[in-house]
Amino acid sequence: QVQPVESGGGSVQSGGSLRLSCAVSRPLEGSYCMAWFRQAPGKQREGVAGITRSGTTTYADSGKGRFTISQDNAKGTLYLELKNLRPEDTAMYYCAVTSPCWRGRVDLTPEEFDYWGKGAQVTVSS
Repeated sequence: QVQPVESGGGSVQSGGSLRLSCAVSRPLEGSYCMAWFRQAPGKQREGVAGITRSGTTTYADSGKGRFTISQDNAKGTLYLELKNLRPEDTAMYYCAVTSPCWRGRVDLTPEEFDYWGKGAQVTVSS
């Protein structure tokens, strides 16, 4: 069983930065894709960014130019760098994993992912 665990959430002012981390409970073998999603109160969960094992990245429009997804395969850790944060970025951020994943690019649809963390809260004040 793969269990992602997020860390690094917090509260910042508009324009600030945060770095989220996601560690998985066991090394991932074979093909896999990892991604970050977020869900604000009263809204549907939405994809933020995804990355394949080979490092191909996909970003939703909401985070392009401000968010950066990366991974450390040796450590089994996923990262999301959040910069120039806005109040509308306030949400619970979730790490998700799917394996196997043979796609050339990550499909940021929640139903495509099998394993989910419990989330890390990001709050941005104006």
